[in-house]
Amino acid sequence: MNELPQDRDEMPDEVTSPKPMAGRVLIVDDETSILSALRRMLRPLGLTIFTAESGRQALELLEKEPVDLVVSDMRMPEMDGAQLLEQVFSRWPETKRILLTGHSDTAATIAAINRGKIWRYVAKPWNDDELIITIQQALAHRQLIHENSRLTRLTRQQNEELKQLNSNLEKKVAERTVELRSALQSLEHAHAGLRQGFLATVRVFSDLIEMREARLAGHSRRVADFARRLAERLGLDDAQQQDVLLAGLLHDIGKVGLPDAIIDKPFNALPPPAKAEMMQHPAKGQQLLKGVEQLANAARIIRHHHETNDGSGYPDHLAGLAIPYGARILALANDYDALQMGTLLLHPHSPREAQEYIIKQRGKRYDPAVVDAFIAMLAEVQPKAEPEISITVAELRVGMLLTRDVTQADGSLLLPRGRIVDSAAIAELRRVDAAEAAGMILHIRRGSGPATLRDPSEPAVQKRGWKEVALPTARLKEGMMLSRHLHHHEGYLLLARGYHLDDAIIKQLRDIEAVDGHPITVHIHIGDH
Repeated sequence: MNELPQDRDEMPDEVTSPKPMAGRVLIVDDETSILSALRRMLRPLGLTIFTAESGRQALELLEKEPVDLVVSDMRMPEMDGAQLLEQVFSRWPETKRILLTGHSDTAATIAAINRGKIWRYVAKPWNDDELIITIQQALAHRQLIHENSRLTRLTRQQNEELKQLNSNLEKKVAERTVELRSALQSLEHAHAGLRQGFLATVRVFSDLIEMREARLAGHSRRVADFARRLAERLGLDDAQQQDVLLAGLLHDIGKVGLPDAIIDKPFNALPPPAKAEMMQHPAKGQQLLKGVEQLANAARIIRHHHETNDGSGYPDHLAGLAIPYGARILALANDYDALQMGTLLLHPHSPREAQEYIIKQRGKRYDPAVVDAFIAMLAEVQPKAEPEISITVAELRVGMLLTRDVTQADGSLLLPRGRIVDSAAIAELRRVDAAEAAGMILHIRRGSGPATLRDPSEPAVQKRGWKEVALPTARLKEGMMLSRHLHHHEGYLLLARGYHLDDAIIKQLRDIEAVDGHPITVHIHIGDH
């Protein structure tokens, strides 16, 4: 006998209302009470819902109606859920499949996985919020696959056209030049559309919590921008800065299933049970995003952005260098904004009060190096606007200094302000400017140019004033400075170049080396003399 979940119409007001989304879902169960309960649970999602009381009815409906997802019970007369989903996979392979099964149906569940290639199986009795998230993930994944297939077909079609052009190039090069440019432009638009679609998806996810509570508006974007600038100041490379930025935009995605009564209160004002529920959101956020390859590093940062330097954080109670560097950066940026919003402590802080709180927590809650970079960044005040001039991309020369961020039409960052451009940057800007045909305008510092400034990545004109030496952890001393990034053997960043070692950090490095059994080599900056 199937066990029914609690009727959602009788649940308290604080239960979350899922965000409406598009999709067509077929629910199959031989018990009308189960069908009614699932329909009532999914109604707030804005889905088109079909029901069937048997496998035969479900197949007849699928022959008439296109369906994105089938949610089927396992135990049904005539045709069980495994047999039904096997036929669905055979006849409509693009339709996602979810199986509802009891704990006693292990063998049947394995058969369903092997024959029906199900997307997920959910044990009964189910948890409403977890089932809703599973259904949302299935529909979102199907949409991404559909869009990817469309772009793949478009790319293959364009490649085939290019092959036909090349087969008789000598005769057709003159008459096909215009068509070739058009095809290449279409391909560029396709890739740009895919990139914009990915960024748009990230922005949609980042807005989920903010739509629940008006006072959170802009929180994720402010945190993401502040964290990216901190990461840049600490010496992280472009890819690592991008991971921090994405993690900042999505760091609260795990709160999507929390009740309003929990989200509406500052963390320190929550009772213990509510605090425990809130403390699960970093792990849930990683769980939601781990299936997206481009967000794997960001998901790891999200899981650990509430860890603290002294190990008292959550969910894994990591401490010091065991916390990914990006998570240490995001933790400070998130708390700085949350303090001013009043969502961390009991009252909203002024910027000055928030800064003082973070400084007091240096070495306890926050990484000392991240706090130092934070203080230095806030201390940078310019008494007047920097003298600048506006130029076109064609007028740009090596050595010029950018006074404003350079962005594409879709808002993505090309070059940050303060960057001294080199020949590679100029070539990339000219390519983008030609592709977008928008007449890009750049702002540079007045008087900057090859005679006065030089990009350090170009061949050096003057002798480098420093050297480096590779040392084992046993030879490290307090005050030494890293000349290269230091990575864990699993690949994540431990310390950025420019970091000054102290006794506590050296001890942590030696402990990590002893536990993992992997020797650690550190590159140290030394002076010529």
